[in-house]
Amino acid sequence: MYLSRVCGLLIVVSCLAGRVVRAEPGADEPDRSTKVRVAAISFVPQKFDLQGNADRLEQAYRKAARLGARIAVAPEGALEGYVVNEIIAGDAAESRMRKVAISIDHPVVNRFQTLAVELKMCLVFGFAERVDEDVFNSALFIDHAGRICGKYHKMQLAEGYHQSWWFNRLGKQSRAFDTPFGRCGLLICNDRWNPQLAKIPSLDGAQFLVIPSFGSRSKAQDEAVLSRGRENNLPVIEANVGVTLLVDRGEIAAVDREEEGITIGEINIPARRDIRASERDKIESEFKQWRDAEMQRRYQRTVEKLKKRQAK
Repeated sequence: MYLSRVCGLLIVVSCLAGRVVRAEPGADEPDRSTKVRVAAISFVPQKFDLQGNADRLEQAYRKAARLGARIAVAPEGALEGYVVNEIIAGDAAESRMRKVAISIDHPVVNRFQTLAVELKMCLVFGFAERVDEDVFNSALFIDHAGRICGKYHKMQLAEGYHQSWWFNRLGKQSRAFDTPFGRCGLLICNDRWNPQLAKIPSLDGAQFLVIPSFGSRSKAQDEAVLSRGRENNLPVIEANVGVTLLVDRGEIAAVDREEEGITIGEINIPARRDIRASERDKIESEFKQWRDAEMQRRYQRTVEKLKKRQAK
């Protein structure tokens, strides 16, 4: 009896990940969540300014580290400035994307791997990723040892999709991945509006969701992010340009609406979950079938908008 009471009060600390798991005395089921201090970063990246944006992002990460964050998330397109809309509209040449789209072994990525080690902090950011001759709207998760834990390509685009858009390819698959704080699922901006795109990594064992964004700042977007967390019973870190948002235990734990700033807070990452591969694959297949028609519909809508703009 004495031993059971002592065990009920134990606090287990993992040195590697800075993890704390508390078992509440007298609880029917111990709380096996991991409390982690995190940062959501907002800044407005300059279009096509890879080096300048990297410098600003580094300073933001350094500030987040001083505030005690263990995971720091930056917006979609943080490095190149999210320039696909300018290219689609004809305001910028397609060729300019080749100057700012980078591979994951590029010196700029290496720079942030080194920074993660120095700061002893996990870093997440969005960027234009060059893969052979194509470019994807991508996000990376780098752990505190400088290792790339996971990568994600945006799966649905607000502007739709055309096969000629080498500078803006669609992602092919969504999977969770292991990090020092558990399995993580990534979404990017427009993905957050689709419950299926949060459900897929959840069924793949995700214990928390991260969403780099550069889009709507409305209360509706807040509700969408909150819903993705509630539907899957997962904490969420969203770094949107002009909106930084943390969801924890089914509620908005912190939100700020500043273009330049850092939101600091704590999330409780639940215990490891089983991977339900057959359900995951079924939902992903259904999503892709829907996407085939929806991306074409959105593309036609984008074309019509551009025609009206040119006619003015």
